[in-house]
Amino acid sequence: MPPTASKRLSVVIDTDPGVDDTWAILFLAAQPDVEIVAIGAAHGNVPTAIAAANALRVLDVVGLRHVPVAVGHPTPLQQPLQTAEFVHGEDGLGGNAGPPSPRQTSTESAAEQLVRLARQQPGELTLLALAPLTNIALALRMEPSLPRLLRRVVFMGGAFRVPGNVTAWADANTAHDPEAAEEVLRAGFDLTMVPMDITEHAWVDEAWLKRVADATTPAARFASSVLGTYLAIYSDARDTAGCLMHDPIAAAIMVDESLATYKERQVVVELAGYTRGATLVDERRFSISQGGILDQRPPVRIAATVDASTAMDRVHRALLTPEADQ
Repeated sequence: MPPTASKRLSVVIDTDPGVDDTWAILFLAAQPDVEIVAIGAAHGNVPTAIAAANALRVLDVVGLRHVPVAVGHPTPLQQPLQTAEFVHGEDGLGGNAGPPSPRQTSTESAAEQLVRLARQQPGELTLLALAPLTNIALALRMEPSLPRLLRRVVFMGGAFRVPGNVTAWADANTAHDPEAAEEVLRAGFDLTMVPMDITEHAWVDEAWLKRVADATTPAARFASSVLGTYLAIYSDARDTAGCLMHDPIAAAIMVDESLATYKERQVVVELAGYTRGATLVDERRFSISQGGILDQRPPVRIAATVDASTAMDRVHRALLTPEADQ
């Protein structure tokens, strides 16, 4: 039987759609035990205004026209804007965004929206952060109690034992606003990181994608239609047809934490030099007075292993299930 309302996972998504963000939203919209409360649009894959327009489009596809979308801050805290249209297409959706939604974005900013909702529903909301953390850092500045007001945060970001995808050291969501990431990661949220070490296992091949393309649900049709540039980039890089689904696997882990195993570590974001944007942990089993993380920041949970096959199977089923489009 369907879960009761009190057992539903109430989620605010901060996102920069973006192809894999779009797939993550479509997956979550299909989950009977998940309520998407609101979306905050962020810069990252595309500028913030385009991200907001795309979020409205995706919500329209799955009939969630009541879910508000707030526009976030247009730039990082301390560096020039950097976006990734070469991966996601000029419109963020592979050139197939289609006409704009008839709905308008909220009058409040994404940071204001998050703070208001957290104050109204203390301890109830989970934040899924699929973009640079600019909006979250600004919300934290508005409301220093935010780490206690949110139930938990799941952040798709970090690269620890694998290369980054913006630089050799840094993933996009951290590199696009390192100062914001550093503020959030040291703030004391109940925070789980799903780093590139994990998302690199979320590879979907040509056969997997064809089953989605052959499906008739609106969610599957829209998901397939936006793949163009994104799929080409990954297929060329790996010399085989397919792509990585970073954000959907983070969403799946948020819904079912048992899909992953975790370790707890303090995480520092490098703010200078060649490794700017790198996420650093101290993995030594000893420490010396001048060599460790000295500010006593709380540790965060880092996903260390994942059952990627099960996670991506759930994403696949969600897109192919007609109930996803109700």
